[in-house]
Amino acid sequence: MAGHSKWANIQHRKGRQDKLRSKLFSKFSKEITVAAKMGDPDPEKNPRLRLAVKEAKSQSMPKDNIDRAIKKAIGGEGDDYEEIRYEGYGPNGVAVIVETMTDNRNRTASTVRSTFTKNGGNLGETGSVGFMFDRKGQITYGADAGDADTVMEAAIEAGAEDCESSEEGHVIICEDTDLNEVSTALEAALGESESAKLIWQPNISTEMDLEGMTKLMKLIDALEDDDDIQRVTANFEASDEVMEQL
Repeated sequence: MAGHSKWANIQHRKGRQDKLRSKLFSKFSKEITVAAKMGDPDPEKNPRLRLAVKEAKSQSMPKDNIDRAIKKAIGGEGDDYEEIRYEGYGPNGVAVIVETMTDNRNRTASTVRSTFTKNGGNLGETGSVGFMFDRKGQITYGADAGDADTVMEAAIEAGAEDCESSEEGHVIICEDTDLNEVSTALEAALGESESAKLIWQPNISTEMDLEGMTKLMKLIDALEDDDDIQRVTANFEASDEVMEQL
């Protein structure tokens, strides 16, 4: 899980950069509007919407933006988006999953394929790398939520599978179908979490050196720059020294 944790840290740092905030908020708005359209516009009655709102708040998205995205769905505004997952290989054969939300399947497929090709990777068929990941729920808490034993006990009681604690905080993993239930139970025990979302957790990792990580980040940055792409996950493993040099 180390690779995923480090990747989460990269996303967290990048998400704080002002130049990316507008694009990030736009992607959150799309997810919130789609979630509200698919179910109840009340986050308390719609698990997917509740998680989308929580993730947006974790990246400091203003409440006005969140409310506006929900009202869009209530008013029947916004395009109808299709969720499509792409799979491929990046530099050094690292496996990459790209999750998109698009109103034009052909445009998105063309963009994803060309981005892989231009950045030392290649797009594969659906399922070509998916077996290297498990679909899981991930809930994060800050270090102030409690010590490792307290949080681990709460996680077990809530029905989680695993809990990793460090000086930075706590990362709790559960089955993807249990995310809303486990998240709710944890909030009752520990208070509101920093984040609760579905992830692709690598079960096989590819070791990356500095050169490989530099190329991989270039590919991921190019993919994330596209408005149709919501999330990018890779199964890399890299030393702390390499991560610090990025």
